[in-house]
Amino acid sequence: MNRPQTRITNAVAATLALAVAAALPVAAHAHKAFLVPSETVLSRTGWITVDGAVSNDLFYFNHAPMRLDNLKIIGPDGNAVEAANVNTGKFRSTFEVNLASPGTYKLAMINNSLNAQYETASGEKKRWRGTPEKLSEIPADAKNVQITQQQGRNETFVTAGKPNDTALKPTGLGLELVPVTHPNDLATGEPITFKFVLDGKPAANLEVEVVPGGTRYRDKQNESKFTTNAEGQITMTWEDPGMYWLEASLQDDKPSVKQAKSRRASYVATFEVLPQ
Repeated sequence: MNRPQTRITNAVAATLALAVAAALPVAAHAHKAFLVPSETVLSRTGWITVDGAVSNDLFYFNHAPMRLDNLKIIGPDGNAVEAANVNTGKFRSTFEVNLASPGTYKLAMINNSLNAQYETASGEKKRWRGTPEKLSEIPADAKNVQITQQQGRNETFVTAGKPNDTALKPTGLGLELVPVTHPNDLATGEPITFKFVLDGKPAANLEVEVVPGGTRYRDKQNESKFTTNAEGQITMTWEDPGMYWLEASLQDDKPSVKQAKSRRASYVATFEVLPQ
């Protein structure tokens, strides 16, 4: 089936940026969390270093480190891989990965948490945040309990040698990317297709934002926005080489935790686009 192709152009990006600038002060850009590997494509097996941070600028370290408590690395055979030399500093976290087997690795920060508001028996208003396993911390006699589930993934991908797709298979939980085009086979001038799924099913009408790195050295984000089709897919062509940040999110009333009434699902990824 032929799908309409959307092109990231400087003119479109400039128009979007001007519209944003007219409504908001420049300083209002939200912090962005990202994982950035030292290399995304290696000709052979070997080591990489990965930086994780939350920052105003892509991809620079000037706000806060990314906490690595929920880091998951999936190897080319689908099995978990341990991170090495993990460290958290003032502005960034770092870790290393031994790509001991050829193929594609998925590196992901996974969040599945709950936010709650409630009133104690005496009428005092309280807030709580934690994992589903710790819901018992909310008093049994609490009143007006409102619980929201937060499901999020922040990913990047690295391939050593010949790519494969075993690590790219979705888990069926939350908002996920199922790359139709391999995430380590991105080049300027070549159309690519990404598919998004929510709980394993196509995420239609999902707004996806793509921002090129280097925001520190320009006065606009140069973001491009796309909307997924009925199959949960977007198609685009990269104009320039470099690192890109992708984000999508949604809210619904289909949490996986029965005590929750609503859910916010989000997905973030970092990609490297190479010149042809």
